[in-house]
Amino acid sequence: MTFRELSKKEVVQLQEGACLGKIDDLVIDPQTARVEKLLMLGRPKLFGLLGRGETLVIDWSEIEKIGADALLVSTALPEDAAQEKKPGLLERLLGK
Repeated sequence: MTFRELSKKEVVQLQEGACLGKIDDLVIDPQTARVEKLLMLGRPKLFGLLGRGETLVIDWSEIEKIGADALLVSTALPEDAAQEKKPGLLERLLGK
């Protein structure tokens, strides 16, 4: 499997069934040429002008299954995904 094929798959956290996004990068051990970790970059803040959120690192051992469309992982949810979503500006203005 190539990195391009792997990066097109959705990453799903098994315990909560949450879709975490897609893989952005890999960490490869130079001695063994094996993939050690998968990296998912954090969300951009203000179109990337204020940087990004925290990068999610998934160890290769936390991958349970690589399917045709998804990667099933047993990693812990990032803190921002585990917290309840706060209402946005539009929702606060409309009172929703």
